[in-house]
Amino acid sequence: MLLLRGGWQGGYNFSVMRVKDVGEFGVIGLLNEMIVEQRAWRGADEDSECRLVVDTGDDAAAWRVGEATELLTTDTMVEGVHFTRKTTPWSDLGWKALAANISDVAAMGGLPKYAVVTLGLPPETEVEDIRELYSGMLDIANGYGVSLVGGDTVRSDAVFITIGLTGVHQGQPMVRSAAQVGDEVAVTGPVGCSGGGLKLMLEGPSASGEAADYLRQRHRRPEPAVSEGRILADNGVCAAMDVSDGLADDLSKLCYASGLAARIYADKAPVHPFLKDIFPEEAAELALTGGEDYVLLFTAAPGLMRSVLPMLPGGAAVIGETVAGEPGQVTVVDSTGVETAAGRGGWDHFGG
Repeated sequence: MLLLRGGWQGGYNFSVMRVKDVGEFGVIGLLNEMIVEQRAWRGADEDSECRLVVDTGDDAAAWRVGEATELLTTDTMVEGVHFTRKTTPWSDLGWKALAANISDVAAMGGLPKYAVVTLGLPPETEVEDIRELYSGMLDIANGYGVSLVGGDTVRSDAVFITIGLTGVHQGQPMVRSAAQVGDEVAVTGPVGCSGGGLKLMLEGPSASGEAADYLRQRHRRPEPAVSEGRILADNGVCAAMDVSDGLADDLSKLCYASGLAARIYADKAPVHPFLKDIFPEEAAELALTGGEDYVLLFTAAPGLMRSVLPMLPGGAAVIGETVAGEPGQVTVVDSTGVETAAGRGGWDHFGG
């Protein structure tokens, strides 16, 4: 759980701070604390027909209903914050908005089911643009077995899309807080391609060729790792999350939730050859800090890791291990063996 205690973190008094001073992580922690501690019903009744099993602070919330566990997640994409019309066509925006939610369900080991969509639209938005938006959304929905079942439309100065998505899991969902000291840390596929695609579109929009096209596609139409999540959960993996804000940053969140630290090896992070082709000097940094890859980050004891890794598609790799230490602290070991603290290079809505 991403909780803060007593309204403080790192010596800061939240009553006199601004959100830009504490960052997204601090704001989430404060809200989690309020929600859990001030909630009238805590979802702890073992006799209830609807029993909460994963509370606020993870990729999705989950509750047990009969023999199944239901999942719920939500995500928002805002023009000028998550996307621009220059880099993201309407159809790709529809795909990516739903992909972010499907990935949260995948991170729990669940199957995505039903989605509701809220659109914020400027009045001058062209109707054909909305048709394109939903065309992309329906493309990924149909590919992953998701049904769009309703939503809302409101006037807004900037385009935004908020999606709520349900999912289902027959067992115990994977969570961020289940990692143990001595686990190996792994990812289910290459990292950094989405960040490389965005960088390419911003800095070299006219670049052409197979490698450039691949990176742009990884940014615009990421593929959530639903099947990989099912493999992990079905074979006993307990701790996982998706890589949405950047590998090092998301590993820090998982470690914080589990009360431990981690060490990762920069040369073990799987980097796609196309990323190396386009950004030979920056590929390693993009792999650590680039967000929106939507591969899964997970930990497991060495024996379980040896068993489950061969079941995953090509590109899955062990990149480090969890260790005792300051919760959330991640260090990176370079090719020469030098170990340094990972910077906060991932995405933070309120960070400076």
